[in-house]
Amino acid sequence: MRLLITGAKGQLGREWLEFLKGSGHEVFGFGSSELNITDVESVQAIFKQVNPDLVINCAAYTNVDQAEDEPELAFKVNEIGVMNLSAACREFGAKLVHYSTDYVFSGSAGDKEIYPNGYPEEANPDPMNVYGKSKRAGELSIEQQSSDWLILRVSWLCGQHGNNFVKTMLRLGKEKPELNVVDDQLGSPTFCLDVVEKTMGLIEKEKIGYYHLSSEGAVTWFQLAEKIFEMSDDSPRLNPVPSTAFASKAKRPAYSYLNTHKLKSTGLQPVYWETGLEKLIHQITEK
Repeated sequence: MRLLITGAKGQLGREWLEFLKGSGHEVFGFGSSELNITDVESVQAIFKQVNPDLVINCAAYTNVDQAEDEPELAFKVNEIGVMNLSAACREFGAKLVHYSTDYVFSGSAGDKEIYPNGYPEEANPDPMNVYGKSKRAGELSIEQQSSDWLILRVSWLCGQHGNNFVKTMLRLGKEKPELNVVDDQLGSPTFCLDVVEKTMGLIEKEKIGYYHLSSEGAVTWFQLAEKIFEMSDDSPRLNPVPSTAFASKAKRPAYSYLNTHKLKSTGLQPVYWETGLEKLIHQITEK
């Protein structure tokens, strides 16, 4: 199989490239400087060069706060860029795998009562910020353009590459004796390696449509930080604080837990969050 990976220099794209080493597949990975998905000609040129069977889109505009100041760029990447990929996949007969986010939902605290086991795939999207709206627009563009697609929503993504909450905590734990961590936002971390493994499982099972990929168990950022330091060599003092303690241009979800029942119905079991965290910390500290 010929695989094209966009956003190959990001944390998820790099995880894919490592995972596929020695797989026997022909893998072509391009960073944003090599493949600008917002440029139709760039997309067409790469598709003609690779002629992929499968496209894994890891390219995205992900700066949640900055998106409030530059919505046109956020939509250009997350909607128009995805539309370009989707159209090319249809033209070349390739399957499109695309990653979306928990931010497509409202994230209101009251949703915990409506969806105590997390947002299911069929829950009504109602994004609260520009980033979430741009990602939802990308989802809709795929629905309109393609027939063979997987949209995989993830939350609190973290892996051994790039910047994420786990790596930030590990760094700050060595630099500061005391840390304030938000304790009024509930969700679950999604680990890059687990995302890749579950995505490949869905591809092999020839699944299409929406699936939620996250770990089992809902926690707050504070609870996640507590466990990070239980599993590491550092132990700064942690103070639980409300989200209002940190200035933020974009609204953040108070509730962003994703229901993974549909994934489990395929025979794929999401990792429990503590198990995934332990594995990730081992990956990071062994590098």
